[in-house]
Amino acid sequence: MKIMPNRLDRGFYMYQEEFEAKALEVLRSGWYVLGREVEAFEEEFAAYTGAKYCVGLASGLDALWLAFRVLGIGAGDEVIVQANTYIASVMGITINGATPVFVEPDEYFNMDADKIEEKITERTKAILVVHLYGQASNMAPIMEICRKHKLRLVEDCAQSHGACFDGKMTGTFGDIGCFSFYPSKNLGGFGDGGAIVTEDERIAADMKMYRNYGSERRYYNKVVGANSRLDEMQAGLLRVRLSHMKELTEERRSLAGNYTEGIHNPKLLLPKVREHGDSVWHQYVIRCEERQKLIDYLDGQEIGTIIHYPIPPHLSEAYSSLGYGRGSFPITEHYADTVLSIPMYNGMTKEEQERVIEALNRF
Repeated sequence: MKIMPNRLDRGFYMYQEEFEAKALEVLRSGWYVLGREVEAFEEEFAAYTGAKYCVGLASGLDALWLAFRVLGIGAGDEVIVQANTYIASVMGITINGATPVFVEPDEYFNMDADKIEEKITERTKAILVVHLYGQASNMAPIMEICRKHKLRLVEDCAQSHGACFDGKMTGTFGDIGCFSFYPSKNLGGFGDGGAIVTEDERIAADMKMYRNYGSERRYYNKVVGANSRLDEMQAGLLRVRLSHMKELTEERRSLAGNYTEGIHNPKLLLPKVREHGDSVWHQYVIRCEERQKLIDYLDGQEIGTIIHYPIPPHLSEAYSSLGYGRGSFPITEHYADTVLSIPMYNGMTKEEQERVIEALNRF
């Protein structure tokens, strides 16, 4: 029995009849862009997060770069972001001409709040918090820093749908919360998709304008915008999955609990959950100093794994112009050399998980 690191088909079959019925409903409606499904999803997702407004977009990356565009952050400005994030977070900053200023992560893989203030300069305009792997970041001190230095706060919630800090959902702390609905996400569609949430009516209105070629009304273009619209089909299918998010999240937490309770191997460092925060376990990320040996061993057992992420943005060829080299962010780089995501997906069977646990304990 081969065990993949992720199984998207399982999530489909769990609610197959509902997905297929919604797909036919959308197809038969004759309206495929910016219609009733998008409006309904925006209302329902805003309610789910606790935000006032939601604007559906074409992708999580679009949510990020449009967030900074709408906030007026660009050339000459600096945005503080954790160094161990996925490169899309950094792209959201640099697409606008702004400069990313990297901060090392804490033991929970998220931004180390104690290391933020030393990076603030007169050019700093915002902080981009990334709730990595599904765990809520340490928001209390980060919010205090933003208030103290009058900084904007954008949240990258691509992996944290439903995660909370002190009972408040990620995405609702800052000026804008950015979400991805890529198929592998906890709230995943069947193609690309994204959204922002905000408490600010003006931000929501501006985002709707930017997503539709910069047009407030047809053929009247106020700004140079983008074509970044969540389509009707994805919105409809996301509404189906959103209606099941509570049970889907509980299942992932149960799977994570099984791993934490069942894995006992001194060679493996298991993930921890911070006080006052929780995780929706987008990934279950262990660390191992002998990672390649572990990967090869698990491959031999037909157990798939993924490295999230092997190359930090500051060491990528795409950002070589920033002038960083190996050793610039040692904690980030050590994580990149040791992290490993083991199989985690909705619909994972007890037998599959037991096989993974047994294999890890034998390594």
